[in-house]
Amino acid sequence: MNRNLTPEQPFEIVRGALSTFPPPPSDDVSVTTPSTLEQIIAAAPALRHERATLTLLTGLNAGQVFSIDGAAATLGRSVTSQIRLEDAGLSRDHARIVREGSIYRVIDAGSRNGTWVNGVRVAQCELFPGDRLHLGAAVVFRFAIVDETEERLARQLYEASTRDALSGLYNRRYFNERLISEVAFAHRHKSNVGLVLFDIDHFKMINDAHGHQAGDVVLRQVSDCVGKLIRAEDVLARYGGEEFVLLTRSLPQSHLLILGERIRAGIQALPVPHLGDSARVTVSAGLASIEECGQHATGDMLLLLADERLYKAKSQGRNCVAFE
Repeated sequence: MNRNLTPEQPFEIVRGALSTFPPPPSDDVSVTTPSTLEQIIAAAPALRHERATLTLLTGLNAGQVFSIDGAAATLGRSVTSQIRLEDAGLSRDHARIVREGSIYRVIDAGSRNGTWVNGVRVAQCELFPGDRLHLGAAVVFRFAIVDETEERLARQLYEASTRDALSGLYNRRYFNERLISEVAFAHRHKSNVGLVLFDIDHFKMINDAHGHQAGDVVLRQVSDCVGKLIRAEDVLARYGGEEFVLLTRSLPQSHLLILGERIRAGIQALPVPHLGDSARVTVSAGLASIEECGQHATGDMLLLLADERLYKAKSQGRNCVAFE
C-alpha cells in the first residue's frame, strides 16, 4: 500500500476509474461492469511520479532542495556525502536516509551533536512528510514527498533568491552571506580567502552611446567570460550595476594576482559585436587577501581593502589590477 496517499485518494481513483465506463444501456439489456478492485485500479489513470526531498530551512542556503535518489543518501561535511553541508556542528558522516520500499528512515551515524526529528533525538526514525529533521544545533531540513512539478518550482524559487536575473551570477545578498561563511571557515582551518573586485571601465558611456540593451549584452558576455576562467569552488557574483566580485578559497596571494591579470586580459580580448569591430571592453580590479588583514579579519575588512585597491586601479588609468 502506498503510504503517500491521503485517505481520500483511493476513493478518488476508484470514482475516476468508474467515470470512464459508458453509462448503462436500457433496462432490458444486461450490463457488464468491472467486478474486482484490480480491474478498477487497472482502468484508473497512472499516479504521478513522486520522490522524497529535503528542503534546507536554515543557514546560507536556506531554500535549497535536495532529492533523495536511490536506496540511501548520506548527510554530513564529508566530500563523499550525497548531501554535503559545511557547518561546524555537523560530523563528517552525520546521518543516512535509507529507503525501504515506500518507507524512508533516518539513521544517525554516530554523530557528535546528534540527529533530531521534530525535537526528539533519535538513533533512527521513520520520516513522514512535513517532519523537521535537525542535524546538530543549526541545520534543519523539512522532509517531503513531492512530484516533479512541485520539486521544479521549489528549485526555481531557490535559484531566484540567490541569482542575478540578467547575468545568471550569484547576487549581492548571497555573496555577502557566503563571504561571512568563508571567512569563518578560513579562520577555523588556517586557510586563505581572496577577493577580486572589478568593474567595467566607462560603462555609462557604453549605455549612452549604444543603449541599455547593448549594455546588458556586455554584462552577460563579461559574466560568461569570467565564469570560464575560474574554478568550480570559486564564487562569482554581480555586486552592483557594472561591478563584480570573485571570492576564492585557499589560493595563495601570488596566484590571486595571476588570476586577477587573467581576468583583466580575458575581458580585454573579448569581442563585443554590439560596440563595433574595433571596440573593446576593459575592467579595473582591486585584489585583497585575508592574510593581509590579520587574525581578526572580517568580510567587511576584506571588501573595504579590495574596494580601496579598485579605486587605485582606476586612478592609475584603468584597465589594470591593483594589489598590495
